[in-house]
Amino acid sequence: MSQGPLSESNSPLSADQAHRLNAALADLDARQRAWLQGYLAGLDAQAPVSEASVVSSASPPGEPLTVLFGSQTGNAEGVAEQAAARARERGLEVELKDMASFGKQDLKRATRLMAVVSTQGDGDPPDGALGFYELLAGRKAPRLGEDHHFAVLGLGDASYEYFCESGKVLDSRLESLGAQRLCARVDADVDYEDTASQWIESTLAAFAELAGASAPDDGGSAASTERAAATYSRSHPFQAEVLEVQPLNTEDSDKQTLHVELSLEESGLDYLPGDAVGIVPQNDPAYVDELLAALRLDGEAPLEEGRRLRDALLRDFEITTLTRPFLNQWAEISDDAELRRLLDEESRDELRDWLQGRHIIDVLERFPVEGVEAESFIRALRKLPPRLYSIASSQAAAPDEVHLTVGVVRYETHGRARNGVATTYLADRVKPGDQVPIYIDHNKHFKLPDDDSAPVVMIGPGTGVAPFRAFLQEREARDASGDNWLFFGDRRRRSDFLYQAEWLQWRKTGLLTRLDVAFSRDQQDKVYVQDRLREQAATLYEWLQAGAYLYVCGDADRMAPDVHQALLDVIREQGGHDEEAAAEYLRDLQQQKRYQRDVY
Repeated sequence: MSQGPLSESNSPLSADQAHRLNAALADLDARQRAWLQGYLAGLDAQAPVSEASVVSSASPPGEPLTVLFGSQTGNAEGVAEQAAARARERGLEVELKDMASFGKQDLKRATRLMAVVSTQGDGDPPDGALGFYELLAGRKAPRLGEDHHFAVLGLGDASYEYFCESGKVLDSRLESLGAQRLCARVDADVDYEDTASQWIESTLAAFAELAGASAPDDGGSAASTERAAATYSRSHPFQAEVLEVQPLNTEDSDKQTLHVELSLEESGLDYLPGDAVGIVPQNDPAYVDELLAALRLDGEAPLEEGRRLRDALLRDFEITTLTRPFLNQWAEISDDAELRRLLDEESRDELRDWLQGRHIIDVLERFPVEGVEAESFIRALRKLPPRLYSIASSQAAAPDEVHLTVGVVRYETHGRARNGVATTYLADRVKPGDQVPIYIDHNKHFKLPDDDSAPVVMIGPGTGVAPFRAFLQEREARDASGDNWLFFGDRRRRSDFLYQAEWLQWRKTGLLTRLDVAFSRDQQDKVYVQDRLREQAATLYEWLQAGAYLYVCGDADRMAPDVHQALLDVIREQGGHDEEAAAEYLRDLQQQKRYQRDVY
């Protein structure tokens, strides 16, 4: 539903104010509007709430604020927890809810709803939120009234075509069900922290007005800031010494996979199997120089805050991955008619095909600009986001250390060699004794069962096997009695059997009850882990019926859907279910936290 222009009749503004604001907003692009929203949120946080700004149709002050989240890796949940904490500091009554257990009656009761949801794959909601989204889309979705107010924050990655699609779907559907949008939806890119904080403050200011609550307590906010500063985080990473970097493939492999060990000595950082490490990388210096040459800019050109252009491109900005916001900005800078045409909605498929395998430098060369200013180019870029790697160790087995399994990304497209930013940073420019900025990214949705007697089935081809090394180390340290079954796959047994000696040793000692492997290139017909699942269908179903927990880690585009379909086939055939009942069986496992996925 489109938003019409402001007027005296649809806003608290005078006719003159509405006219001037409409004129000002018409000249702003998406990036400028997002900045303005944060600026206004900052003003709201500093100013006392006035009666004149109270939203009409205010709900009774006794109703709680529902902070709802749908989270795959924990980021959306973390933002929701931050929002709930800030709401309580404002004196609001808060209920923090997970979409995984949020039903029809819950939605009807949530007259004040503040929702945070991430997007994965091709615009899909998190696994745990699938049931909630099915409810919203179906005929059983409840009708909501004018007393229902909501605000939505979407988390996503602007390099994907369906950026923040889950947030967009939720925002649109709540409105169509009759609820009132209290604040405009905000879509946050991978560098989401500042955007999320601004959304929290501006949204809570609006909900506080509805509830008649007081302004935030500065003392509480300061205390929160002090607590945050005392820990290592994405914005304040720990400098971890590199202990070891070892190849996991043989020299004749056509892949490069590394086992990386980092020291956590004196960091105070704790983690659990299933968590991830965020690596704050640097861009390839050779690529930075290539970019500067394409722009015809001097790397020593000064920027704001005393930085030099080359240093900023090396450390601070994403200069490879293409995003829609960058293309929009470059279209403004270049004023190129062909680029503008590609960005039209009618050219969506053509643009998708053109972007395939291309980076920012390809855009600069295809749509060159004479005399572009350094500051203009920098403003078109997003911040360099950290890269997350599943932890491949248990702290119980490797105290003061954290281990990673890194698949090095190198390929060629459109006549140019391409390299993964973080993977080649670790492979080519980091050696033992160097320091790497890191933080722990906790994942509450990919965890071993509390019951050590529960059976565990782990499906992890390639580097997706990393967390299962951590799982087995942890199960061994805890002397867990439950059976453990690993499905592993890669290209060739001789060159690509990652951690082979460890799996076989655990198989020998009995910690690893079963080990099934699939090496796709070792025979004429390719064999994958999903094929092994189908081969072991009867035993696998017995394990599930006996209470086994299922874990899947790895590629989200092909492996995870293929494995999911194989699981459906196993359940349907072995349990005598039809398609709908098999899908319901898997959904029930997800609700029970017995089917967990960490896919990327």
